[in-house]
Amino acid sequence: MEVVAVNPRGYCHGVVTAVTMARQAAKSADGPIYMLGHLVHNEHMTAELEELGIKLIDSEDRIAGLDQIEEGTVLFTAHGVSPQVRELVAQKELKAIDTTCRDVQVTHDLINDLVADGYDVLYVGRQGHPEATGCVGEAPDRVHLVETAEDVRGIQIENPKLALTTQTTLGIWDTAEVIRAARQRWPDIRVHNDICGATQDRQEAVVEAAREVDLVIVVGSKRSSNSNRLVEVVKQRVGKPAYLVGTAAEMRDEWFAGARKVAVTAGASTPSPLGREVIRLLERFRPGSEKLKDLLN
Repeated sequence: MEVVAVNPRGYCHGVVTAVTMARQAAKSADGPIYMLGHLVHNEHMTAELEELGIKLIDSEDRIAGLDQIEEGTVLFTAHGVSPQVRELVAQKELKAIDTTCRDVQVTHDLINDLVADGYDVLYVGRQGHPEATGCVGEAPDRVHLVETAEDVRGIQIENPKLALTTQTTLGIWDTAEVIRAARQRWPDIRVHNDICGATQDRQEAVVEAAREVDLVIVVGSKRSSNSNRLVEVVKQRVGKPAYLVGTAAEMRDEWFAGARKVAVTAGASTPSPLGREVIRLLERFRPGSEKLKDLLN
C-alpha cells in the first residue's frame, strides 16, 4: 500500500517542553511527585511518566484532585490551570512545576488583560476540556464559554465591551464559523483567534494530503482534542474516511477495502514511535490478501 506520511505530525513544542520538564522533575524531585491530570493527552506518555515515579491524579476537577495530595511536588499539565488551583497549591505548601504550554499561557494573560480593561470575554472552547476550564477560571463571572455558532446566538451578555478568544486546539474551520456568528451579532467585538500554529499547520497539512488519498489514519488518543479535530477536518472538508487509532493494533482490515493510498498523521501529543509503527505496518500491508493482525505478530 502507498503511504503518505503527513508533515507536520506528532509532538508540538508545548508537548516537548512539558515532557522534558516532567522527566527532569522525576530525577530531581524531593519527595512524592504528582501530575494533576494527564500531563499531555496520550495514555502511552502518561504510562511512561508513571514508570518514572510520577503519580497520576486522574481527576477532571483539578481542585478535587488536589484533595489527594498532602505533600511533595505537583506538575501543572500543559493545558494550564486556573488561579484557584494555584492558590490551593500554595495554601497546601506544595511545590509546583508549571508545564503550561506557552501558547495557552498567552491566552490566560490575554483574558486577564481584557477583563482588567473592562471587557467580558467569549471563550470558544470545549466544555470540560482542562484548557478551557483553566482559561474560564481566570474570571468565571466575566468569561463565557461557547462551543458553537448556535451558542453565540443564544448567549446573553449585557456588557457592550466584548472580546473573543479561543482554545488553542480547535478545528480552524469550525472556529471560523463561530467567529463569524459573533461578528454578525456584535460587529464591534474584539477578536483574538488563539488556535496555535501547531494545530493549524497539522490541520491544513492533513486536509491537503487527504485530497490525494483514499483514507486517513490519525494516530492519537481519544482524550486529545487536537487529534479528534484532525479526524473531523478530513471528514468535513474533504469528505474522505478518517480513523483515530491509539496504536497500530487498533486498525481494522475493513477500513482499507479497495484502498490503494492512505495518509497517516498524528496528534500533537502522540509519541513518534506510535506513528512510525502505523506507517511501517501499512507500507507492508496488502489489503484483501492478508490481515493486519498477522503482520503485527
